[in-house]
Amino acid sequence: MHDEQTDLPDDFLLRMRLIYPADRYTTSSAHLATFESDGLTAFAVRPKAVVFPKSEEEVQQTVAACHRWGVPFVARGSGTSLSGGSLPHSQGIVIALNRMNRILELDPVDMVAVVEPGVVNLAVTRAAAAWGLHFAPDPSSQQVCTIGGNLAFNAGGAHCLKYGMTSNHVLAARVVLGDGSLVTLGARSLEHAGADGLGLFVGSEGLQGIATQVTLRLVPKPEAFYTVLAGYSSVDQAGDAVSLIIEAGLLPAAMEIMDRTSMQAATLGVGAKYPAGADAVLIVELDGAKESVKEDQARLEALLEKTAPIARQVAADAGERAMIWKGRKSVFSAVGHLSPDFIVQDGVVPRNRLGEALRRIGEISQRTGIPVANVFHAGDGNLHPLIMFDGRQSDALEKAEATAAEIVKLCIDMGGSITGEHGVGMEKRAFLPQMFNGPSMDMMQRIRKACDPKEVANRGKMFPTGEAPSMSLYGLHPLEKQGIASRM
Repeated sequence: MHDEQTDLPDDFLLRMRLIYPADRYTTSSAHLATFESDGLTAFAVRPKAVVFPKSEEEVQQTVAACHRWGVPFVARGSGTSLSGGSLPHSQGIVIALNRMNRILELDPVDMVAVVEPGVVNLAVTRAAAAWGLHFAPDPSSQQVCTIGGNLAFNAGGAHCLKYGMTSNHVLAARVVLGDGSLVTLGARSLEHAGADGLGLFVGSEGLQGIATQVTLRLVPKPEAFYTVLAGYSSVDQAGDAVSLIIEAGLLPAAMEIMDRTSMQAATLGVGAKYPAGADAVLIVELDGAKESVKEDQARLEALLEKTAPIARQVAADAGERAMIWKGRKSVFSAVGHLSPDFIVQDGVVPRNRLGEALRRIGEISQRTGIPVANVFHAGDGNLHPLIMFDGRQSDALEKAEATAAEIVKLCIDMGGSITGEHGVGMEKRAFLPQMFNGPSMDMMQRIRKACDPKEVANRGKMFPTGEAPSMSLYGLHPLEKQGIASRM
C-alpha cells in the first residue's frame, strides 16, 4: 500500500515494515480515512497508520513495538462500537483484526468453539447449527460485529435476559497484554481455580490488550419458540406489562419494547408491520423444550390479557418470528430514514422505573427540541434512546450531545448505570466518576497499568483524561472532534 510521510518514530515504522508486507500496512491518507470513525460517526480521528495482522505472532510483535516506542494503538474489528470505543488515536495506529477470522475448532461434544478475534458473531452460530448448537449473545449488529469486539464491550443482545452477556459465554482467551506479553486467561472448563483474570478482561474495552484466540461456550438451540408482539396505546402500558411478567416469576428469553418512532423507522427500513394505533409494542419470546414452552405460553397469555393490549400478533412460523426480530434489530440503521445523524445511548434504569424514565426522556426531548426514538431491552431496563439530529445545522450536534448527556445523568440519578452493553468508550468517559468513587477509579487504573504500563492500549478511552479542556458534555478532546459523518 502507498506509504506517506508520518511523524511516527522512524525505528517504529521500520519495525512495522519488517513485520508486515506492503499489502498489510499502510500510512496512505486514502486508506486511513476508512478507519477514522466507528459506529459513533459524529466523531472522527485519522490514525497515523493501519496494520492488518494474520497471526497471533504478528499481533504480539506489533504490540511489543508500540510498547517499546510508546505508540498508542487501537484494536479494531468491524468498527460497530456505538460509544467511540474503536475511535483511533491521532498519534497512534490501528491494529485491524478482520483477517484473523478463522474458526480454529468446533467441538460439538464439549459444546465449545475456539475462534480468532475477527470471526463474525453470527458465523459462530452458523458453523455450530449442524450440531443443534448456537452462540447465545445476539447484539443487533451480530451479522457484522466480531467476537473480539464482543469481548471488549461484553456485548449482550435481545436474548441476554435469559442467556446473559458475552462474559457468560467465554471460557478462555489468549491475550497479548499492553506490554507485549502473551497470557492465557480462563480455561476450557467452566470450573477452574485461581483469580478470575478473564472476568477482568471481558468488558475492559481494549485497555488491557488484544485477545488473539477465544474459547466460546456454545448452548443447544431451543427446541421450540413462542414469539408474541403486543401493541399498546402508550409506552407506559408496555412497561407495566414487563413488570407484571417479571413479578409473576416468568423468565422469557427476551422482552423488547419499541415506541412509535422506532416502529416507523423499522417499517421504512425493512417493511416491518405493526398494529394500527399502537404507540408502543412489546415483543416477548419464550424458548426451550416444547412442553416447557407450552406451559409458559399459557401463563404468558393470561398475563398479557390482564394488560389489555390493543392488538396481539403471534408468530405462526419461523418466517414470521424472523420478521418480528428483523424489525427490532433493524432500528439502529433504519433510523437513518428519519434523520441524517443520530447518537445511540444505552443507559440502564431499575426495571420498575422504566415508565418514569421514558416519561422523563420525553420531557428532555421536548425541552431541547431534539427528537428521541426509544427501543430497549425491557427485561433488564437497558434503554436504547436514539437521539436524532442533522449535523449540517451549526448547533445540532451540541444540542444532541446535551440531550444525550441529560439522559445519561438521568440513569445515574435513578440508581442505574451509564452503560448496559455499548461501553463507556469516548462518549461517556466524563460520567464514569459519577458512577464510581475515587478509590474504585484508582483501582481500575492500577489494574490497567499492571497490564499496560505505558497506556498504549486504546489510550484515552473510558477514563477521563487531563489532555485538554472538555469541549462538550461528553468531554471529548479537540483532536477527537474533527468531523461529523452521516449514519447512512
